[in-house]
Amino acid sequence: MTIVVAIVHVIIAIALILIVLLQTGRGSDMGAAFGGGSSQTLFGSSGSSGFMTKLTTIAAVVFMLTSLMLAYTYSHKGSSIRNIPAQTQEQSAPAQGTK
Repeated sequence: MTIVVAIVHVIIAIALILIVLLQTGRGSDMGAAFGGGSSQTLFGSSGSSGFMTKLTTIAAVVFMLTSLMLAYTYSHKGSSIRNIPAQTQEQSAPAQGTK
């Protein structure tokens, strides 16, 4: 289970990086106002701001949940070993009279 969560965590981290890099900056909206190709948008007439913002939010929430799950899992991994009582070893007395 931990391996699956770790794999999902890495995939979401890469996806989050790519999603943020695909978003346009706030300064580019000014160029679009003067006829910078706003009619050729991929995500509709309002642009990609709404879709990409929602996608970023979802990816960030999943990333934080997997981070918390992994932190909890790895912090409690050794707790089952600590609860096992220590085994007592019987020391036997050395054999007497043997030379």
